[in-house]
Amino acid sequence: MRERLTLLFRRAMYNLRGGFLVRPLIIALTLGCAGMMLSWMEEEAPGVSAWVPRALFPSHADPQVAQVILAGIAASIMTVVSIVFAILLMTLTLASMQFSPRIILSFARDRVTQWTLGIFLGTFSYCMAALPAARSLPKPFAPVATVLGAMLLAFACVCWLLFFIHHISQAISVNQIVDKIASETDAMIDQMMPFPHRLDHLAEDDPLRGYTFETAVSTDVSGYIRFVDSKRLVALAKLYRVKARVLRRVGHFVPAGVPLLMVSKGDRLTPEATAAFRGAFDLGPSRTLQQDVEFGVLQIVDIALKAISPAVNDPSTAISCVDQLSRILIRFASREPPDSVLYDPPGVLRVSMGWIDFEKLLDSAFEQIRMYSKTDVAVSLRMLRALADIATTTADPNFRRLLRNRGQRIVTGCAERLEEEELREIQGRLETLERLIGHKEIQSSSN
Repeated sequence: MRERLTLLFRRAMYNLRGGFLVRPLIIALTLGCAGMMLSWMEEEAPGVSAWVPRALFPSHADPQVAQVILAGIAASIMTVVSIVFAILLMTLTLASMQFSPRIILSFARDRVTQWTLGIFLGTFSYCMAALPAARSLPKPFAPVATVLGAMLLAFACVCWLLFFIHHISQAISVNQIVDKIASETDAMIDQMMPFPHRLDHLAEDDPLRGYTFETAVSTDVSGYIRFVDSKRLVALAKLYRVKARVLRRVGHFVPAGVPLLMVSKGDRLTPEATAAFRGAFDLGPSRTLQQDVEFGVLQIVDIALKAISPAVNDPSTAISCVDQLSRILIRFASREPPDSVLYDPPGVLRVSMGWIDFEKLLDSAFEQIRMYSKTDVAVSLRMLRALADIATTTADPNFRRLLRNRGQRIVTGCAERLEEEELREIQGRLETLERLIGHKEIQSSSN
């Protein structure tokens, strides 16, 4: 039960960072409670009102002034909220049509947007919570200090609206969008892969050799695997004295009824144990960046593919996307991937699970762009430069071999569509890549 609550708490925290619902709701409820508590405290301690300047409230005993101000602020704020929502929906529509529907998630995670909605809704809640305190019967009372707080919140809303419009005008810039996606992906790589890449990592024999996984644990819902609680899987495998092999990695879609994992000695599993194993997987209708590096890459690739399509024909945007993809791959290549085989205690295999490797991520980043940019010299040149940048920063000879192979594919594809004169510069860029990789290999062998 505790592990299940941990997974639910993680999902709630991710939604807190990435949704329009939770953070604005918390801000609105907080300011609403503040308005109610402040008006109550002012009524219980009338001396608080004496601190409010007479220039703002000539008569501290007239509740009608407080009612007019609170009601006016509440009505005007709701009008502005409708404008903010209209701006936001227009931005989401334009961005999804021009770039990719997948980037809507990035806009939903934007904290400025969440705080904008929260502050405006919170100001409305503050005024509505304080409004009943301004009354004429049975005894006239004007919560002037509370009204002063509402006026300050209204002024803050005006300033924040100007900042929000400025922020939105920058947020719809493709460079800002791609940079934000790349930054979020880098942060997730740092979280998932905190240790530097090791060249002395020995390739061990297949750790699953000799084990038989005869019992399938199938999912009862359809969705994308968004998060896998590996610690919980290990604890469950140890508790029931079984070994588990996860069949699908994070980011894969699993239809209902399809096995999620195979278990050895599955006769030891009770229905409750099977449900507990399923509970270690968070499945949903869309992919997220909780553990899915490839999802961040695919968002940028979608923007690049739409940019180089004949309908848009915007190679500059595609070049920006290639630059950010090289940034992600450099970060990924410099880190040690998560353990695919988990033991507890040491030497006793419990769980085997796969993660995306450098080769698959490299293909996800550049293969589709390569296919659709065979006639675009600028994009092809930038991809070759990106491969060279990655090769410069990695000391792994296997990674460099993959980079050389992908560079050769780019030139081969361009040779099918371009004239010899147009192809000459691309071939020169490939030669530069190969010389760089050869120089790095000579340095490695000498060391």
